[in-house]
Amino acid sequence: MTTPKQSPELTPTLEELEAQERRLVFRQFTHEDAWALGSLLVELARERQAPVAVDIHRAGQQLFHAALPGSTPDNDAWIARKRRVVERYGSASYLVGARFRAKCTTFEESSRLDPDTYAAHGGSFPVTVEGAGVIGAVTVSGLPQLQDHRLVVEALEHFLSRA
Repeated sequence: MTTPKQSPELTPTLEELEAQERRLVFRQFTHEDAWALGSLLVELARERQAPVAVDIHRAGQQLFHAALPGSTPDNDAWIARKRRVVERYGSASYLVGARFRAKCTTFEESSRLDPDTYAAHGGSFPVTVEGAGVIGAVTVSGLPQLQDHRLVVEALEHFLSRA
């Protein structure tokens, strides 16, 4: 019997998280793509009755935002803090936090960044375009951090499989 690479109970390894980033790359990312990806995230969240807010930014511009029932203004603040981590490090906010934890420390203790401005908690994932690199971020807030991360990854996998 083989062990699944990722199950809901298991925390993904750094290698698994890095592999997600290498795999989930766009050929292009348009306003229409942002709308379709954001709408897909909203659909997935509604199916699960997840009280989340969803946000997509590209090059400093908000292209998509939705707040589902049960989400609060705090979710928007978390989105901004997690997105800033992606913008600064060029990696998923969950991966950045995991890298600090792998060094037996925390982002808050060792990054020297204001925790009111930056949060290396799961839920923000880089929008990476072939040949251009990281151009934005797709972010979810409202669930525990690993669930936020997994919701974004699931939506990206589904979206990119259709492209």
